[in-house]
Amino acid sequence: MRTHLKRWLRVTVGVLAGAVTGLVELAFALVAGLWLLATLGRRTGRGAEARIVTGAQWLAEVERRRMATFFGTEPATPVTGLSAVNYIASRWAVGLLGGVVLACALLGAGYASLAVWGWFVADIRSPGTLVLSSVGGLFLLYLCVQGTYGVALADERHARRFLGPNDGRLMERRIGELVASRAGVVEAVHDERRRIERDLHDGVQQRIVALGMLLGRARRAAEPEKSARLLAQAHEETQQALVELREVAWRVYPAALDEGGLASALETVAERAAIPVRLDCTLHETPPPIAHAVAYFVAAEAVTNAVKHSGATLATVHAERRSAVLHLRVEDDGQGGADPSGSGLLGLARRVAALDGTLTVDSPAGGPTLITAELPCA
Repeated sequence: MRTHLKRWLRVTVGVLAGAVTGLVELAFALVAGLWLLATLGRRTGRGAEARIVTGAQWLAEVERRRMATFFGTEPATPVTGLSAVNYIASRWAVGLLGGVVLACALLGAGYASLAVWGWFVADIRSPGTLVLSSVGGLFLLYLCVQGTYGVALADERHARRFLGPNDGRLMERRIGELVASRAGVVEAVHDERRRIERDLHDGVQQRIVALGMLLGRARRAAEPEKSARLLAQAHEETQQALVELREVAWRVYPAALDEGGLASALETVAERAAIPVRLDCTLHETPPPIAHAVAYFVAAEAVTNAVKHSGATLATVHAERRSAVLHLRVEDDGQGGADPSGSGLLGLARRVAALDGTLTVDSPAGGPTLITAELPCA
């Protein structure tokens, strides 16, 4: 509730500021139009056009900053002066509409609260009329609240219509992002497959070969003591092969994610790490399976990198879900210098990007290293 109220207040202040700039733009449009008519066909006309274009670009920049501050959207900077002139010449209507909506909101608030203060300033003889006026004021206030959002949306679309990016460009940009993320996911899956193949070939497969050789030597051994010693070695190789096979299975998909969720899976990461890992997992709502799987792999890879490359003595993993976004932060006290373009971190960035999330790596030389992932859960 508090978040919605803050957002509405911010949008309302933005619409109010837009109403003020709308008056300035209306005056600018009238003066510029009269100036162009007065200098039509004269040599001074080109100088007047240049000043009008400069003024329109300045006003367009003011509008761009206003919408970025209050609406959270930021239209593009005008590519040409003509687009800025066209935008300012028509934008004043939206600004004045916002002023009218806010004026009606004040009127509605006054009527809505009439039942509170009307008794003290007027001679009320018909309470029913007072109640109807209050109800009508509340209804008008409700419409104006909705109208405020409508004006803000119209303001944004009007700016994108003239300044861009418009809906078509946004769609093209989105398609480009999807194509890039799809290619990244394919590349990440390919890298992961190659790593699993390498782990199986260099680890598990070699141990099974050694196991077979030990069993063969044990069968051919004539002395019972030597045969027992070889069988004991074969038993140890079997245990090691099972451990490495379990490690590979965990890299594919840890069973703890399905059994206990993200918090349980992160606990296993902390338990299996060779350095102390401080875990802080605050999840009031269960994230979607894809989001918590990606969060797990980010945390596991970050902790593994801290152990192998940074010389860290302590790592901290913090996971928290705020509204519709899962925030994951992994920090270590190592020597830093992690390369975001390395294969491991690049693969994580591709996994996160596939969910429209963001991954940031802050690892200055000398440390510490901070990896942050934001994963949409909607």
